[in-house]
Amino acid sequence: MDKKPTKVKGHDHSHSVNRFAVIPTADRVNADPRFTGRGVTIAFLDSGFHQHPDLVEPINRVAAFHDISGDETETDSERQIESWHWHGTQTTVAAAGNGRLCDEKYRGIASDARLVLVKVSRNGGISEENIAKGLRWVIKNRERLNIRVLNISLGGDEDVPCSLSTIDQLAEEAIRQGIVVVVAAGNTADHAPIPPANSPSVITVGGYDDGNNPGQKDLGLYHSSFGMTSGGTVKPELIAPAMWVAAPILPNTRVYERAEALSKLAAAPDYQLRSLARELEETAELPESIAVGNVPTIRNFVESTLESQKIVATHYQHVDGTSFAAPIVSSIVAQMLEANPKLTPSAVKNILLSTADRITTAPAIRQGYGVVNARRAVELALNEEHELKTVGCSPPRVENGRLVFLYHDDEALTVSLVGDFNSWDTVLTPLRKDESGLWLAEVEAPKAGRYQYKFIVDGSRWLEDPSNGMKVPDNYGGLNSVLAID
Repeated sequence: MDKKPTKVKGHDHSHSVNRFAVIPTADRVNADPRFTGRGVTIAFLDSGFHQHPDLVEPINRVAAFHDISGDETETDSERQIESWHWHGTQTTVAAAGNGRLCDEKYRGIASDARLVLVKVSRNGGISEENIAKGLRWVIKNRERLNIRVLNISLGGDEDVPCSLSTIDQLAEEAIRQGIVVVVAAGNTADHAPIPPANSPSVITVGGYDDGNNPGQKDLGLYHSSFGMTSGGTVKPELIAPAMWVAAPILPNTRVYERAEALSKLAAAPDYQLRSLARELEETAELPESIAVGNVPTIRNFVESTLESQKIVATHYQHVDGTSFAAPIVSSIVAQMLEANPKLTPSAVKNILLSTADRITTAPAIRQGYGVVNARRAVELALNEEHELKTVGCSPPRVENGRLVFLYHDDEALTVSLVGDFNSWDTVLTPLRKDESGLWLAEVEAPKAGRYQYKFIVDGSRWLEDPSNGMKVPDNYGGLNSVLAID
């Protein structure tokens, strides 16, 4: 049965894909198609939103909209589109759009998730005060709206320690309240992520570039913010696609009308192209010399314009930035929570980090635990039997003069601890698995100082502690976890 084209203000929205199309995100990260975020609510803190058909048709999945400025009371599809509505709409659709305007080609990974949209800009300007207001609103309304995931693709003013940042503290509180918080790392490779991306317990997401080819083995790193924050944690923890991500062109805008006209020209057969070019000359913004030109001239102009404007289908373009890498991870988290609603934020983060794949040719400090592995993360989530309430994002703790280390990996056969406090002896400190499914080791607390350590899994994998954000380079291209004892 043919699908009826969606209508927006009388426009014909029959779908066409041009030859510059990008790979759908689900294919790009090899997501498990069985899970679509059904039953999970994702909140988005962003500059603004629009009621895009991919979110509200045929079923309106927007559970709530809140504008901290009070200027907008709803994401009215008839309202004039402002510049600040673009970013939030694109991040939301990239994660959870159902592909209404593209015959589902660019459907988000969490296409059945419910959405809570929190606008934190005032006329496009975003302040830390307003981000804090948005976070407080999400925390206050968490239970009422059943918010399980929070995506934040924006940041504060400067890198300050978590203890001195209101929005960092609120992000940590959201996690304590049971919300998985995913934050974009930022797009400036010459400094570390800023609040709330530097918050120890959030999942901070950097980016990579697969060249629009998921089968490419040599992935390139995006120019994400990375490094040691002023609080001592190393960010990001994960990287996800930050290039070639399909996102909507907002309806009822000049950009939308031009993209639609150009797509019609690109799809037209040669015998119709010249007459159609004259008809769409103004809407497609064709120079007069092009509009009256021959078929090759018109077609070359149309194709070069589609490519330069990053238009990949009638109503979609490709975008870049960690702003879009983060919602991809948020959509994977929604899959994990659909597969296993009992997972805590700590368990979700632990699974994501333990299943990620490092790019062996790139520095660990720029990628954290590596490329998010959507299918393995969902598989582990589905089979996870432990809530892992005791695993948090904090260093090992001292109890009764003993230093307690915890590690979680249900697939591991053996785990041992090596570090400055046992002379990096690979057999001296094995971990034992307790009844809760956690690997546990206790050593006599050393004297005050800073100590580096790692876990060795199954005798061959040397890994830093996923529960400890304090790290330093290990001089072998990886990272050591750092423990400070006062």
